[in-house]
Amino acid sequence: MNAYWNPEIETMSRDALTTLQDRRLRTALNHAYTNCKPYRAKMEAAGILPGDINGVEDLWKLPMTHKSDLRDSYPYGMFAVPMGDVVRIHASSGTTGKQTVVGYTAQDIAVWGECMARCLTMAGATKDDIVHVSYGYGLFTGGLGGHIGGETIGAATIPASTGNTKRQLQMFSDFGSTVLLCTPSYAMHLGDAVLEEGIRDQLKLRIGLFGAEPWTEEMRGEIESRLGVRAHDIYGLSEVMGPGVSCDCPERKGLHVMEDHFLVEIVDPHTGKPLPDGVPGELVFTCVTKEALPLIRYNTRDICTIDRSPCACGRNLTRMGKITGRTDDMLIIRGVNVFPSQVESVLLGVAGVAPYYRLVVDRINNLDALEIQVEMTEGLFSDEERRIESTVRRIEKDVLSMLGISAKITLVSHGTIERFEGKAKRVLDRRTP
Repeated sequence: MNAYWNPEIETMSRDALTTLQDRRLRTALNHAYTNCKPYRAKMEAAGILPGDINGVEDLWKLPMTHKSDLRDSYPYGMFAVPMGDVVRIHASSGTTGKQTVVGYTAQDIAVWGECMARCLTMAGATKDDIVHVSYGYGLFTGGLGGHIGGETIGAATIPASTGNTKRQLQMFSDFGSTVLLCTPSYAMHLGDAVLEEGIRDQLKLRIGLFGAEPWTEEMRGEIESRLGVRAHDIYGLSEVMGPGVSCDCPERKGLHVMEDHFLVEIVDPHTGKPLPDGVPGELVFTCVTKEALPLIRYNTRDICTIDRSPCACGRNLTRMGKITGRTDDMLIIRGVNVFPSQVESVLLGVAGVAPYYRLVVDRINNLDALEIQVEMTEGLFSDEERRIESTVRRIEKDVLSMLGISAKITLVSHGTIERFEGKAKRVLDRRTP
């Protein structure tokens, strides 16, 4: 059954939604131009004034914003309200350079709660659920984003955070958790622990919302089989808001974007020009209601497609396809673009291997070399050598078919590859820059 948190917005006609977006975009541009020096400088350098933009059809005329713009104005240079109006500060989970700092007014927090409430309701959660948040709390937006969503729909919300897996399982059992929010890689880890403890039948988990890293349909199936939940994909990023920018409905044919707050485009990674619906490219957002940190045409570097056709669930909100990778995470090996998600898709289709892997890229004799380290299940590890060799050949063949390049496949024993409580780190690139 499809449920709506805000049916007026979620089922609004495209014409009415566009009218709302046009009005909010004009307001957002005036706010950014008037109150944020970096945006005023960007627009003046491009020869554009807010009055030149009538609505979403003119969005392409505006210059893009990149993560580097936020880092260059670290920490508060792109805030558009006085610090006295900022009630919360988060920062990105980036591992290189300065963090990107995000501020929120009380109204920004209210919008965040609204968007997360829509996502939870879309996935089937109600006020009668017990929401277990195993995203990290702190500067990372995942924990508090999931938390505000649970509280907004009126559900009992557990701030479990990440780590201490045995304690997580005890809380599942003792507290009766019914909805789980965490990264998909941590969900896999929790699922393995549940199976090892033999307690799946004791759990009341029924819904999972997983995000913060790309994951495949194959992994969705693996998580569902381990935890006994219906797994939903939720998307967000700190710069735009946090989790709750989009989420998939029971149809699971794309993630509905909260378009009354976030305008969405797909652009060519090389030219920056908008691409037609259905063509993969870089995902770009414009925030039309944010107060503290305006974002105009922010290039996320995430790769996906969009579909603006009506959904069978009754929503008319644009749907994003699953994130297939990031242009800044893309590996170029022997001239071929390689994304970790492609490898994951292959491995999850092979019996006898676990969904834990690592890509090791090196340069040997001036040539790029790719090694894929894959964990065996305990059953395969104890099997005869002939079956192990057959599995290696199968993976080699499927990887070559998927990527167009060969790779060395190394099967390792169960538990060898590091588990991550947050975003999984799948790549070790040993090539010198």
